[in-house]
Amino acid sequence: MAYQRVLLKLSGEALMGNLGYGIDPKVVADIAQEIADVLKIGTQVAIVVGGGNIFRGVKASAAGMERATADYVGMLATVMNAITLQDALEQIDIPTRVQTAIAMQEVAEPYIRRRAIRHLEKGRVVIFGAGSGNPFFTTDTTAALRAAEIDADVIFKATKVDGVYDADPKTNPDAHRYTSLTYSHVLSKDLRVMDGTAIALCKENNIPIVVFDLSVRGNIIRSVKGESIGTIVGGSCEVK
Repeated sequence: MAYQRVLLKLSGEALMGNLGYGIDPKVVADIAQEIADVLKIGTQVAIVVGGGNIFRGVKASAAGMERATADYVGMLATVMNAITLQDALEQIDIPTRVQTAIAMQEVAEPYIRRRAIRHLEKGRVVIFGAGSGNPFFTTDTTAALRAAEIDADVIFKATKVDGVYDADPKTNPDAHRYTSLTYSHVLSKDLRVMDGTAIALCKENNIPIVVFDLSVRGNIIRSVKGESIGTIVGGSCEVK
């Protein structure tokens, strides 16, 4: 049975495809089409998008930029990605709203929880930009926070790998891919599924996380339908 309301976490890097920087319009168009397919089965879709393809606050901070300033610049980068994804969805007649945690009414709505839920109930895609509006918090944490606020059934974290491993599969051919994990195992083993704050929020609110490979066409709708792909993290799961 398909999930009724989902939150899709997209990294900024997912939008740049094979480019070294920026946004690949074809990749964004493909993602938009997959989201459209999900809407056709009646599932409500909210999205949190990162900004690492344009600016990464942590990296800039490490190079000497003041951390809060760097994080605010990164939040603005997520808004650029959110508006780009909104355009791709509306090009295929999918009604979409961008809501931002930093007010910029000329280009997006301010984040209002009740309004976001109402948009979802009306079949609109809601994209959350500008992170949580606060420095020192990642977009992973934003995804967990917004998922809890809108009462999402699940968080889908779309990445460039096909799940969660106990080691880097690019450098270790013997790395083991987990099919399921508990929140506690993720935290204790520091598996980097999402940052610790995000995992703790999901654990507290019992929101499962599904990690899968975005580059495989159709994986979004397969995940929404509950097919076993990637790795699922949840309180009732065993470590496998």
